Amino acid sequence: MIGFAIHPRQRAVSADVAAKFVGMPVANLSDCMSRMTAGGPRLRPMHDGTYMAGPALTVRSRPGDNLMVHKALDVAAPGDVIVVDAGGDLTNAIIGEIMATYAKSRKLGGIVINGSIRDAGALRRSDFPVYAAGITHRGPYKDGPGEINCTIALDGMTIEPGDLILGDEDGLLCIPYADVEAVYEAGKAKNAAEEKTFANIAAGTHDTSWVDARLKALGCLKG
Repeated sequence: MIGFAIHPRQRAVSADVAAKFVGMPVANLSDCMSRMTAGGPRLRPMHDGTYMAGPALTVRSRPGDNLMVHKALDVAAPGDVIVVDAGGDLTNAIIGEIMATYAKSRKLGGIVINGSIRDAGALRRSDFPVYAAGITHRGPYKDGPGEINCTIALDGMTIEPGDLILGDEDGLLCIPYADVEAVYEAGKAKNAAEEKTFANIAAGTHDTSWVDARLKALGCLKG
């Protein structure tokens, strides 16, 4: 039937690879990806801020409908991050406390909803990662259609099943499966450079001469 499909996932980043990224600032990794990838400013953490890292299990659902999200909770493997494109509509909540609790019991890595959640207080106190675009008390429909393990896009960020999904208090990032190791190495170098900068600030030796050099190059300063 058109609009209904459950596809097999062809590949996914491993749990060991995902674990290497835990704690790496999403902002730094985003810089390493030339600032060209982002999940959009509307998708914010609805939990206590615990870091999220795991392979994507993608869902495309009709706005306001969570039938395929329920199926995804049963299909997903431990560590998977369920990423739901519900069209960004905020009218009806796609998940709430019960579904998040069930996902945590199955040891999933987190849930991302391009749409609304409810039971916000309970989710906010939880360490189970949930990202969403909004909050509403109005519940979902359960009629479909929907697809599991298909290509989706959140605010221009394309996500393929099995790509690495990361989230911290700054938001979400998808690292394509083929780029994971390169981004990891670049992220380590970026983190080391920032640690050196903080050390220089503490020592009073932080060099900001680049600011005037840039302004001179732009014609704002003379000499």
